Amino acid sequence: MIRFRRSKSRIIGSLATPLFFLIILGSAFNSSFQMRGGGQTDNSFLAPGIIGMSILFSSLTGGVSIIWDREFGFLKEILIAPVPRFFVALGKAIGGVITAMIQGTMIMLIAGFGLGVEYRSYLGMAASVGVMLLIGLGFIGLGIALASLIESHEGFQMIMTFITMPVLLLSGAFFKIGDLPSWLKTLVYLDPLTYGIMALRYTLIGETEIPITICIAVITIFAMATISMGGYLFQKTKA
Repeated sequence: MIRFRRSKSRIIGSLATPLFFLIILGSAFNSSFQMRGGGQTDNSFLAPGIIGMSILFSSLTGGVSIIWDREFGFLKEILIAPVPRFFVALGKAIGGVITAMIQGTMIMLIAGFGLGVEYRSYLGMAASVGVMLLIGLGFIGLGIALASLIESHEGFQMIMTFITMPVLLLSGAFFKIGDLPSWLKTLVYLDPLTYGIMALRYTLIGETEIPITICIAVITIFAMATISMGGYLFQKTKA
């Protein structure tokens, strides 16, 4: 968090890219496409997906700090500290998730008050921050698990690229699930980010294609599973 606060270029970059997506894709989709069952893919429809995309990227790459600590020799000092390694991993996860939540919240506010995205209520906006927490915990746990297994920074970036694009494109961030062919719909339902995007869409604009209770249950179980896996693999990691 301290590194993030001190790095202005990182703050600008983390906000500019999702907002460019929202402005350009929102305008292009709204003028070019119409959903089969009615409605348009305008900024209000895309905003929850863009927020989820920001949380996904920021959380998954949060595990890269383990790679950096290993390459610069800091990890050895961390591992010999008289603190259970699981809690060291948990601390890294919490720091990374808070950073991701700050990014997601800032995008939500800029989209709402600067780009005309219409949210259902302030209570819904507050609830969406809780959803961001669950999404962030799920994917930063996965990032820590992968960083514990991969030794090089280049290998970690390659795996992240391989994972993030399919997860994002299958999440329903840019389209409605009900309009998809059945084989593609199956893949969408296997993507944990789908349930996070649907939960954000419900809390922010009051629409979802999956019951909110199922969405919350799935992303909670996913977060608990990946945090446990990340903590376990971090305990086994070597400096």
